[in-house]
This record gives sequence, structure tokens and C-alpha cells, in this order.
Amino acid sequence: MQTVTVRRVIAAPIAEVFDWCATSAHYTASRYVLRARLARPGAGAPYGVGAVRLHTWLIGWYRERITAYHRPHGFDYAVDRCVPPARHGLGRMAFEERADGTLVTWTTTFQARLPFGATLSRVAAPAVARVFTGILDRADAALAPGRRS
Repeated sequence: MQTVTVRRVIAAPIAEVFDWCATSAHYTASRYVLRARLARPGAGAPYGVGAVRLHTWLIGWYRERITAYHRPHGFDYAVDRCVPPARHGLGRMAFEERADGTLVTWTTTFQARLPFGATLSRVAAPAVARVFTGILDRADAALAPGRRS
């Protein structure tokens, strides 16, 4: 299994950063995400436990299910289906309040289900990290002081 972790401080309050990141429709602001929609709302919140999110990225298609939701500190998700096929072990976004804003830690663990899966996963890891970074770049821009609504 390959683990990718991306960390970023966003200069905004923790609740605003959590809400932006939990609402995966925002991910299309990144050039790496072509489509993102909520296929089924979750319990207690649209993107809460049980929510199903569908994402089309430049690097694949993903059907994710929210498995834990602790606003504003974090949420976990499982990738139930994806193309290219992969085994998914963990998806988590964690949020920590800091003096300079909110530290976001985004982690995923996966392995391609193709011949030479471990090798392909190592090759894919930088692309996954770049997508995560691109999404967090857009969150930072959207939540920057003076840009918030």
C-alpha cells in the first residue's frame, strides 16, 4: 500500500476550512478535478456520515463514502469504486486550529489493482499529492482574507 499525505496551513478559521473541504463540489475550482457531485447526502449534514461523493479527476474516477464526520476537526472516507481500479485503505482530512490559521492534513492509502500494482502506486503517488495540493491551493485562495463572504 502507498500512503500520500499533504499538509497545508490555510489562513482562515477552522470551521470555514472544514466546510470548504468537506463540500467536495468546491474541488472543481482546481484544474485537476473535472467534476464533483454529492450523489447521496449524509446523516446530519449533506457531506456527513453515509454521504456518497462522485469525483472525476484528470487521473481517474472515484466513488467515495464518508465513514466518519467530526465537524470541524475531520472526516474519513472510503473509496468504494474507482477507475483505474485500486484498493483503498484510508482517506482522511484532519483540521487543526493554529495561530496562523488551520492546518489541513490530507492522507490517503491505496494500491493499484493492476499488474505491478505496487510499482504503479509508487508512480501514481506524486500525481495524487499534486491533486490534493491543487485542491488545497484553491481552498486557500477562496478563504483568503477579503475573499470570504
